[in-house]
Amino acid sequence: MALNKDFLWGGATAANQSEGGVLEGGRGLSNVDLLPTGPDRKKVAAGNLEMLEWQGGYYYPAKVAIDMYHHYMEDIKLFAEMGFKVYRMSLSWSRIFPKGDDQEPNEEGLVFYETIFKELKKYNIEPLVTIAHFDIPVHLIKVYGGWRNRKLIDFYAKYAETVINRYKGLVKYWLTINEINILLHQPFVGGGIIFKEEDNQQEIKYQAAHHQLVASALATKIAHEVDSENMVGCMLAGGSHYPYTCRPEDYQEAINRDREGYFFIDVQARGKYPNYALKKFEREGLSIQMKDGDEAILAASPVDFVTFSYYCSRTVSAHSEDYAQATGNLFPSIKNEHLPSTEWGWQIDPLGLRNSLNQMYDRYQKPLFIVENGLGAIDTPDENGYVEDDYRIDYLKKHVQAFKDAVEIDGVELLGYTTWGCIDLVAASTGQMSKRYGFIYVDRDDEGNGTLKRTKKKSFEWYKQVIASNGEDLD
Repeated sequence: MALNKDFLWGGATAANQSEGGVLEGGRGLSNVDLLPTGPDRKKVAAGNLEMLEWQGGYYYPAKVAIDMYHHYMEDIKLFAEMGFKVYRMSLSWSRIFPKGDDQEPNEEGLVFYETIFKELKKYNIEPLVTIAHFDIPVHLIKVYGGWRNRKLIDFYAKYAETVINRYKGLVKYWLTINEINILLHQPFVGGGIIFKEEDNQQEIKYQAAHHQLVASALATKIAHEVDSENMVGCMLAGGSHYPYTCRPEDYQEAINRDREGYFFIDVQARGKYPNYALKKFEREGLSIQMKDGDEAILAASPVDFVTFSYYCSRTVSAHSEDYAQATGNLFPSIKNEHLPSTEWGWQIDPLGLRNSLNQMYDRYQKPLFIVENGLGAIDTPDENGYVEDDYRIDYLKKHVQAFKDAVEIDGVELLGYTTWGCIDLVAASTGQMSKRYGFIYVDRDDEGNGTLKRTKKKSFEWYKQVIASNGEDLD
């Protein structure tokens, strides 16, 4: 069983990390526009520091990012040269509805994305479009409190209906909400939530999650009604948890930690809340408000396929305080001495990707799609801007082989693979440009200096060869 001849090879970006053009073309301010670099970034992202305006003394990398707003023609041409079959991208909600509760959408924003989709079609590249990728109009946060407020279901549904109708015939692959489980770890990024001192944070996070799950189901329903050819997926920040020892309580902790993320996909893929989640709410005294009809909405519109990001596995214990912790990534993990680490402390585990694919396929029996995978590393270009990134090629080669094994040996149904940051962009975790993922080097540094010139790295030609051979030639 080899990869299907129509396997979707490509790359992935997000509007808030690549587009720039903030406040151009009628766009409104978005939550991620307000994430500064430096030590306060994590506090803002977690909803523990309110920053709803740009403030002096901070650098906000999303303002310009890599200025794809003005360079998208050039960038798409490079993606086509690599042979992309699919390009995963996101829409900026505030470019379509600048405030989020506007009566009418911003036509200039709609035309901008329409032009991109037509350009992709010119090269026979299929768009895979994320409707909300860490992207919430700031007005919805200021006035309604973000996703903690049920009214956001209606605002999101109107936004989804607008774009799904507008791009009928141009887009058939949709993702509703990016890495939906990040809501539990970075509530401002994932939900536009800023906490007050008296808040029950767990209750607010799971209430916001309920609102997002209902909104996702409504978007799925709309997409199927607008065009029966549409396929809608959900999206998980993935990566399996290993028990640190063979103690039963460590194994139980690994199951519990996996469930923390799978909870969201269980609802989106199966159409109902799993019993373990309902028991958790009961046990922890979390009062999650659900309206009559919510269960029917969830049940009526499960997603067609399941997507996820994979960068690393995690290792956990019921006694994690007894062990050295790995650095990097949002998810706490014990350092796994059997795995090497990236420069940012993310542990490299290609077999973990195969394990995750098998876990999810066993669980959902729906087609899977790896929509983020890549190596964040410091690249040192030569005088011509060329980067010899053999370390990236090595990382990707091993992960491609791992998912090929999941398909060819294990029988997992896999639709495609899009590497993260196929062109260098702003890192979501740190806001740095120096944490680079791309096949294309962008001349911009962590302080916003540089020409924005695009230069192909060594990995560009390698990935071109991988795609041309449908994954058979990895050397």
